[in-house]
Amino acid sequence: MVEIRRHLHQNPELSFEEVETPAYIAAYHEKLGLDVRTGVGGRGVVATLRGGKPGKTVALRADFDALPIQEENDSPYKSNVPGVMHACGHDGHTATLLVLAKVLNEMKDELEGNVVFIHQHAEELAPGGAIVMIEDGCLDGVDVIYGTHLWATMPTGTIGYRTGPVMAAADSFTIKVQGKGGHGAQPHKTKDSIVIGAQLVSNLQQIVSRRVNPLDAAVVSVGAFEAKNAFNVIADSAKLTGTVRTFKEDVRVAIENEIDRIAKGTCLASDASYEYVFKRGYPPVVNHKDDTEFVVDVARKVPGVLELEEIEPQMGGEDFAYYLEKVPGTFFFTGAEDTAWDDTFPHHHPKFKINEDALLVAANLLGAATLTYLKQNTAEKLEVTK
Repeated sequence: MVEIRRHLHQNPELSFEEVETPAYIAAYHEKLGLDVRTGVGGRGVVATLRGGKPGKTVALRADFDALPIQEENDSPYKSNVPGVMHACGHDGHTATLLVLAKVLNEMKDELEGNVVFIHQHAEELAPGGAIVMIEDGCLDGVDVIYGTHLWATMPTGTIGYRTGPVMAAADSFTIKVQGKGGHGAQPHKTKDSIVIGAQLVSNLQQIVSRRVNPLDAAVVSVGAFEAKNAFNVIADSAKLTGTVRTFKEDVRVAIENEIDRIAKGTCLASDASYEYVFKRGYPPVVNHKDDTEFVVDVARKVPGVLELEEIEPQMGGEDFAYYLEKVPGTFFFTGAEDTAWDDTFPHHHPKFKINEDALLVAANLLGAATLTYLKQNTAEKLEVTK
């Protein structure tokens, strides 16, 4: 797993630009003799392992895209692609699933059911790869799905789980303020889009603090403010872009409308106009209760799992949400922090790194959950028949 992970780390590919990575994945599964579909949803790969005995079908998912980040780690396997880096652990997810497929394939004659390995492209960039892979049939015949995310800020050996909403809906917005530019020495003849934009940034912060129930989690963050000009020019227009994170649909809709209302009022006060676009991203990841409790129970007996932690909901987004809207399942976090390091860097950081021991923990738990589910459901089916 480490060897595969490091190969992928050296050769990262951006979302919707993956070519060599899916080819590598497909070749690995084909060598095992699995049924392989390529180009699923565009760039995804689906490999199916058919067991020697009848039973249910379990799907396991790993994403494989990288991020537009210049790596700052000085390791022998650092990225060979300028400005592109696996800064979220997707290389580790892929390596985990590939070797798990190899191990399960070695016991296929005794396998009581089937396993579908979903290798997904473009998790990092909405609309993402999950939704198009589902439309292309990756979940056809699947009874349950499991997925994990290596989590660099959680101690290795810890499994983080949660029933219900575990990751937030991830939306984006753009507001373009149209004022009236002019000379910096004559501001009274202008409609200063920078001043209007600055007021807008401040006013938007009132949405969560004054418009959302304190018991409902929500985030409104302005990530970019663009209005570049010469030092003595008042900007004609300014553009703000940001993100909204929520768990409840009514809160999501309310914030979308509030941003529009605040933009309208702020610009009206300065006699300026605006354009507003709210773009929906991934829905919240909502884990199914029975499946989450099942994985937690299995994890208590899995080698390498040192602690089980019921975590707070994460405001990050994940398009694993689409799978859970279609079939039962759960998405959990596998700790990948190494306390021996002087610093722990968060995901999407140019110095992001993981403890590779976590790959084995993830594989053990995904494998144990798969085998236990297939065996228990086959046994139940036989008992009902009797």
